[in-house]
Amino acid sequence: MRRKFLKYVIPSVMAMWIYSIYTMASGIYVAKGVNEIALAALSICMPYVNATFAIAVLFAVGTSTIASINLGNKETKKASEAFSMNTVVLIGISVTITVLILLNLENIAYFLGATSKTIVYVKDYLGILSLFSIFAILSYYFEVLVKTDGHPIFATIGVSISAITNVYLVYLFVIKMNTGIKGAAIATGIAYVASTIFYVGYFTIGNSTLKFVPFKFDFSIVKRTVPLGISDFLTEFSSGFIIFMFNKTILISIGEIGIITYTVIVYLNSFVTMTMAGISQGTQPLVSYYYGRDDKKTYSYFLKAAVKSVAVVSLIIYAASSIFAEQIAGIFISSDKVQLFDYSVRALRLYVPAYLLIGFNIVFVGFYSAIEKPMYAMAISAGRGFVVITTSIVVMTALAGSNGIWMSSFVSEGICLIMATLIFVKFYYDDLYIEIFEKKPLSDYD
Repeated sequence: MRRKFLKYVIPSVMAMWIYSIYTMASGIYVAKGVNEIALAALSICMPYVNATFAIAVLFAVGTSTIASINLGNKETKKASEAFSMNTVVLIGISVTITVLILLNLENIAYFLGATSKTIVYVKDYLGILSLFSIFAILSYYFEVLVKTDGHPIFATIGVSISAITNVYLVYLFVIKMNTGIKGAAIATGIAYVASTIFYVGYFTIGNSTLKFVPFKFDFSIVKRTVPLGISDFLTEFSSGFIIFMFNKTILISIGEIGIITYTVIVYLNSFVTMTMAGISQGTQPLVSYYYGRDDKKTYSYFLKAAVKSVAVVSLIIYAASSIFAEQIAGIFISSDKVQLFDYSVRALRLYVPAYLLIGFNIVFVGFYSAIEKPMYAMAISAGRGFVVITTSIVVMTALAGSNGIWMSSFVSEGICLIMATLIFVKFYYDDLYIEIFEKKPLSDYD
């Protein structure tokens, strides 16, 4: 079982790391090749990026759960029909998003937090990136379904193609060709296209179990998909909402220097959150598959393995972020800009304790989604992504000023972890608590 866990989780985490790294590439090259104001514009646009990614997650997790359960029941045709139908639904949603963004570009830019200094950069980046919404959404959706299909290595290859394309083209366009933030947006869009083409090839001419097949539109599949994916959707959408709330609060309390600082934290957050999501999403198909087979002992083992993995990774990330805070800030901000650099290092060290807690909340959300308990998952996601974090930002800012802004995520994640633990104990004590946390020989799961 350990080997199977690692087979799914390691490629999933690697895919997320690659995604994070190539996302960071845009920020690094824009900071070095344009200026810090353009870097701040990327942070302002990030809620849009998170929103489109959240839509992909919504359908990816929901479809993955349905397909995994169907495959566990040997119902391959049903799995392919759900996959194919939701692909078409996502295409329709993507086109709608692009049209709405382009028709309301300036209003959306100001709503996201653009200022007189950043508005031009925000409009340039957001307008171009919206043209590639369909590829951004489908590339992630396909990546998750490739893992569900039992080939996590191919999922990693697809993400790697996108990463290599993005890193090279951003460097070419922004640094060499001096195309500014527009070049960064075009490069990212082309990267989405590259990975989407690879995944389409996998599902059409590759040796896949899931295939694009004719289907009769059945709205009940969408109705089943959305509740299953809604908690993970809220987790990702909340990332954008949190950035939005932080940006608004920082502009009022600190000013644009704070936005630049927060942009550094946003990119580090992306790496941390994606790492934890990789562990969770790598575990989910396994949990769903054995849940479909009513094999409680096995899917309980996978939850235990995910929790242990998160505990170890969280400690490593926290320690590295604290020790190397100056080096992390220096990737985006020149040390010559002493005031901005020193402030960013201090803010980063105040923020990173949150990394000790984030992963546990994400794993619990993923587990509840995988066993078709979306209301439990949704409660945790909504708490950490909207209600609790909003309250924490307001209260901590009132109590500790600008320092409170950077500490609010730790408070929020802590409250949500207490809630997640109480939900687990309340609803699963009799069935799972003893199985998962009592010590058993590993041979019991082999």
